[in-house]
Amino acid sequence: MSPAVPGPRRAPALGRRAFAATWWGQAWVAALEDSTLDAGRLSRGRTYARQGMVGPVTVTPGQVKAAVQGSRPRPYRSSVHLPVLTGPQWDTLLDTIAARAGHLAALLDGEMPAELVDDARHAGVPLLPLPTELDPECSCPDWGHPCKHAAALCYAIAATIDTDPFVIFELRGRGREEVLARLRALRTTAQETAAPPAPPGIPAAAAYAHWAEESPELPGLPEPAAHTTALPVAPPPGTGLAAADLERLMADAAARAARLLAGDTTDLHLTQHQDAVRIAASGPGPEWFHHLIRNTGSNPTAFARLTRA
Repeated sequence: MSPAVPGPRRAPALGRRAFAATWWGQAWVAALEDSTLDAGRLSRGRTYARQGMVGPVTVTPGQVKAAVQGSRPRPYRSSVHLPVLTGPQWDTLLDTIAARAGHLAALLDGEMPAELVDDARHAGVPLLPLPTELDPECSCPDWGHPCKHAAALCYAIAATIDTDPFVIFELRGRGREEVLARLRALRTTAQETAAPPAPPGIPAAAAYAHWAEESPELPGLPEPAAHTTALPVAPPPGTGLAAADLERLMADAAARAARLLAGDTTDLHLTQHQDAVRIAASGPGPEWFHHLIRNTGSNPTAFARLTRA
């Protein structure tokens, strides 16, 4: 299948806003700016791009080109070349995308996943351009690398890359439709070669009944510990918490757990108010008693009667 070649895209006049808003668009701009030490030509290229001097942009495999209006009446023919990926590199890249459903979903939503670019790079596939890969060309007499016209083209296409990450795929050699068709084929192949479904099991109730019939008796529960492990560090100051109070709650929770394991579920479904009464009945002391009344909003007399009961 031959790569799809889209029609020309009109490069907008950008005014004062940034050329790229996304991280992958900014990576394109960074590759351009890192490819040269000629800050003057880059500055003039930014001015040309902001003023809308870049004509309709055409993206084809390995190349982006446009007419760029300079100081002369006739615009110059400017282009920037980027190496296309080899067949094995494309296989690796598409396998990387197909391996994680989120990659394709993000691309279709206009996002370039950073994880995808990282995974591809680790596999030896440069998806985003390196500074050494951008090769500008222009019909103007300027010997700069890049000249201000090619630099303007690079800046202008960054906004398009922002909104459509598939432009990067086109520059690397394959258009959007070819990439999507290949990914659909990979997904179909993966589904066809997937392992057969597991055989149906048996109902859980039957499995537990069978296990209960054949399993030996479980040993009895150990006696609950007579003490609770102390907190390793004191509560932070200013929290209103005390180590002794927390350790008492730990001991209470351990005792309740032991009763539940033994089959005693009488206090399993207590309300907050009922559980406060239960704690108060265990004799935690007057300070706890008053805290429980205040924090549950209880009537002191009624709470005391319930505790005695």
